[in-house]
Amino acid sequence: VISDTGKMLKNYPKHIESYQLRGEAYFRLNEMDMAVKHFREGLKLDPEHKGCKEGHKLLKKITKKDKRGDEAFEKGEYQNAITRWWEAMNNDMTLLSFVRPTLLKVVKAHIALKEYEKAIEEAQKHVGNQESVEGLHALGEAQLAAEKYQEAINTYQKAFDIAPEDEKRKCKEKFSEAQTALKQSKEKNYYKILGVPRTAQQKEIKKSYRELALKWHPDKNTDNKEEAEKMFQDISEAYEVLSDKELRAKYDRGEDVFENQGGGGGGQGRHHMDPNMFFQQNFRQGGGQQRHHFRYG
Repeated sequence: VISDTGKMLKNYPKHIESYQLRGEAYFRLNEMDMAVKHFREGLKLDPEHKGCKEGHKLLKKITKKDKRGDEAFEKGEYQNAITRWWEAMNNDMTLLSFVRPTLLKVVKAHIALKEYEKAIEEAQKHVGNQESVEGLHALGEAQLAAEKYQEAINTYQKAFDIAPEDEKRKCKEKFSEAQTALKQSKEKNYYKILGVPRTAQQKEIKKSYRELALKWHPDKNTDNKEEAEKMFQDISEAYEVLSDKELRAKYDRGEDVFENQGGGGGGQGRHHMDPNMFFQQNFRQGGGQQRHHFRYG
């Protein structure tokens, strides 16, 4: 259609129906800028042309909702983002070139809300419609967040199997990440300790650390001080690793994150900092913008 209407417009620059058909074709391909350009060209020739007018109106309605969803997500308003994206998709669920990538954004928002089962459900819709490396990776990410490690491993293996050669390496990394997560789930899992997914950003990790450190500070738990001290140690250790880019990368690869650790991440019973000093450093006035490691022994 795009090729044929392009030839038509070269010979007949004022052929409005060609602008309409071309706009609709770009719209179906999710090339919204090109679509709106052709609808507008048609409307310049006839402001009341029904096809161009309706196509332009629908396109603007969808892109406006989509943009609001993106903005809400950036602000951390994940539920609002999901609502806006669904409003955009529900305008035309047959518009798969738009619906499929938008559904993956919905999956990410559910993961951010820690609604892991819902994230899996939405990702499975994507995969069920048509398997793709991108969709399988989204499903694997949701399964990892839900601590369904073996299922994530199986999903990433499937993605590797169907991936073109230039995407094999990324798929292999995802597969290895899931294997490491399964191994770490049987040891000390820093992500689980802080209650964040493996994809968590630093802002989320820091927020969780502050909340948990306050909750489990021994001074606030005099009735169960022994349990609180252990939790406080683990929380501090988890944050020390996950807030440090290099240590986190090593941990994610299943490598030892501390010297003389042994056991591939987890440091069972080993403490690498004074948690009280670490706590004070991170709760000092100004929000603890710098990280310091306090190790002894």
